[in-house]
Amino acid sequence: MTRAVHPSLLNPAQPAARAAMDPSARWFITGAFVLAAAALFLAGWAPLGFSIVTVFLFAGPHNWFEFRYFLSRMPARWGPRRVYFLTGLFGALALTALFIGQTLAGRILEWSPATWAWTSATWNGLLIAWVAAMIHMRRTERGHRDHSLLWAVACAACGLALLHPTAWSIGMVYLHPVIALWFLDAELKRRHSTWLRPYRLFLAALPVMLIVLWWQLAGSPNLPGHDALSWRITHHAGAGLFSGISTHLLVSTHTFLETLHYGVWMIAIPLAARRGLPWNVSTVPLAKKSMRWRRLVFAVPLVGAIIVLALWACFLADYPLTRDVYFTIAILHVLAEFPFLIRAS
Repeated sequence: MTRAVHPSLLNPAQPAARAAMDPSARWFITGAFVLAAAALFLAGWAPLGFSIVTVFLFAGPHNWFEFRYFLSRMPARWGPRRVYFLTGLFGALALTALFIGQTLAGRILEWSPATWAWTSATWNGLLIAWVAAMIHMRRTERGHRDHSLLWAVACAACGLALLHPTAWSIGMVYLHPVIALWFLDAELKRRHSTWLRPYRLFLAALPVMLIVLWWQLAGSPNLPGHDALSWRITHHAGAGLFSGISTHLLVSTHTFLETLHYGVWMIAIPLAARRGLPWNVSTVPLAKKSMRWRRLVFAVPLVGAIIVLALWACFLADYPLTRDVYFTIAILHVLAEFPFLIRAS
């Protein structure tokens, strides 16, 4: 007697085709394309205004969403991963303190460009060594024994950071928004495999969107406005380094990527994580560790809301100064991403 064979076993590609037609996946990817297209249009049409509005509205809240996500990914018991997490935690705090210290010292003491370059190169070298050390530990966990290629790449990266410290720093500015897309990919692998294929098609479309933006703005004049805020925004996007490229193109590109970054952390990852209301922290592993940790974790939504409200008030009182302070202190949330990103990879 012959058993009937399910059609999907005869055609392995069929389940993938059905997964791509999952209604929830269609809604997810349609929303992603709509939001990305809207961000692309607004970033190209009014880059300065769009940058000011997006930073004002989303800079603080997206940090809270990031912190909430990292809480959910932090195990209650570290066990053999204790050294890794301690390296990640104290490394992020130490590098943040050094970054804030060198920024304050440079402005107070009016450092020369050469001094700025030397201190930036040193900080970049420490960052590379910290990241390489965590990758080394993660690879060791997985049974890898030969780390020579890792440290060769780390040394080469340190050499580039020493030779071109300003370019390296600007590269980090543009790389940081892309990291959120990587986190979303890892989250979809864990929880929404049917969304993964359309999401990667969306990722493949992003370079095309950027090429369209650059083609439209390649010959555009520099952005008008020589006030302190416009100067900060254009130089944050690399105007001081890329002197031959229109500041309109630079600011539009950076604002588009930053808007994607905010959208991933505030919309896409909470949807993919399926954790209910973002301020509900009862499922956070650390909340189950002890009553003291539970109280500490339950204070997170309230403290986060207070910080966001305070940041909005400071933006209204003095936007340029608050923007400077925010992007200096916010290096902590950039660094905090690395330990979790390495473990998710």
